[in-house]
Amino acid sequence: MPYKLSLSPSISPAYTGRLSTAPVPALKLPDEDMEPAAAYRFIHDELMLDGNSRLNLATFVTTWMDPEADKLMADTFDKNMIDKDEYPATAAIESRCVSMVADLFHAEGLRDDDPATATGVSTIGSSEAVMLGGLALKWRWRAKVGKGWEKRTPNLVMGSNVQVVWEKFCRYFDVEPRYLPMEKGRYVITAEQVLDAVDENTIGVVAILGTTFTGELEPVAQICAALDKLAAGGGVDVPVHVDAASGGFVVPFLQPDLLWDFRLPRVVSINVSGHKYGLTYPGIGFVVWRGHEHLPEELVFRVNYLGGDMPTFSLNFSRPGNQVIGQYYNFLRLGRAGYTQVMGCLSSTARWLADELRKGKHFEVISDGSAIPVVCLRLAGNFGYTEFDVSHALRSYGWQVPAYTMPADATDVAVLRVVVREGFSADLARSLRDDMMSALASLDDLKPGGHFNNQRPFAH
Repeated sequence: MPYKLSLSPSISPAYTGRLSTAPVPALKLPDEDMEPAAAYRFIHDELMLDGNSRLNLATFVTTWMDPEADKLMADTFDKNMIDKDEYPATAAIESRCVSMVADLFHAEGLRDDDPATATGVSTIGSSEAVMLGGLALKWRWRAKVGKGWEKRTPNLVMGSNVQVVWEKFCRYFDVEPRYLPMEKGRYVITAEQVLDAVDENTIGVVAILGTTFTGELEPVAQICAALDKLAAGGGVDVPVHVDAASGGFVVPFLQPDLLWDFRLPRVVSINVSGHKYGLTYPGIGFVVWRGHEHLPEELVFRVNYLGGDMPTFSLNFSRPGNQVIGQYYNFLRLGRAGYTQVMGCLSSTARWLADELRKGKHFEVISDGSAIPVVCLRLAGNFGYTEFDVSHALRSYGWQVPAYTMPADATDVAVLRVVVREGFSADLARSLRDDMMSALASLDDLKPGGHFNNQRPFAH
């Protein structure tokens, strides 16, 4: 039982007052209130136990923005994004952002003086965007099949390397997932695999621009060309959705001539994460369609109880408007020239790190950061320890570098991944290189028994 201390009412010590004599309950509301400064201090101190987000190289999500963006986002926490009649300026900014994304991806029929010509919505990250894109594919398939579609089982063709949200979509909305397997040395899908998997019940094919596992770009143009040839020969006519969550704000600036977006007629929808290489704090995403005809009208709801007729297509309803504001700040602040400079710098840092890590005896580099700024590597031999041991050892230096196994049928391959984001400077890359070498030297001294094989750190 805590020692009961009698304090003078004129004294208000920060850490030897109420919190020491009467700890705050963790699982139920406290009986008494507390001063704002005390509540802040209590929560702030507990959060010190979290890892440093800037050193979290597991996540693609943005961990640094300009101070001016921080202020704008703080100023707009209280604005509800769904209430477009009450916050018309925020609603207009959202429309402009959607139009800018659609233009970046070469959508059809856009007019500079009318953002409404863009077909798309902002979302809670790519997770909601994927659900909406998948629903549009399913509804268009239903319309094409016509009467009797209920007796069929729709399927979606995609690689086993997709992010888990695609698995959720299929389970939540009764779609059969047709996973195309990987193999050692190939961690993206091929056009040949796609052709073998599609049939008259396929609602679409998902191609990934920047996979979560390795950062590689799937061959969108080759997949579309193969499906074009199939349809021209009397076969099934299957649309393509591009999951550009990670690569959508990278490839247009580093490889502007690469065909992967709406310049390929078979691509009907694209999702992208603003909170990844869109350089905005979580969680903001977008899904855009080639044109209005690719978003079924039945999926759009109209409500007027917030003060005006509002079309809405979303799984979420209320959400803060500050995410869109942060994204708009980046679009205006950076423009095409700024995004090109940032992505070029991040790619250069990633490629430098990959080159440094492949110099020694330890690593085989799978992705060197030239597609998107992601370095993926595996141990080049049997050193008596695993990639999971390396990941664990780096945590003692403060770095969070995930280790994980590849998808089916390459689960015997384990890798490490470093996501190079804005805020990860060349100096930090050198520090990571140095700490990696120190960690490997320590593990070499410990072999032949890696000590952390049973630990599997979480990797986003």
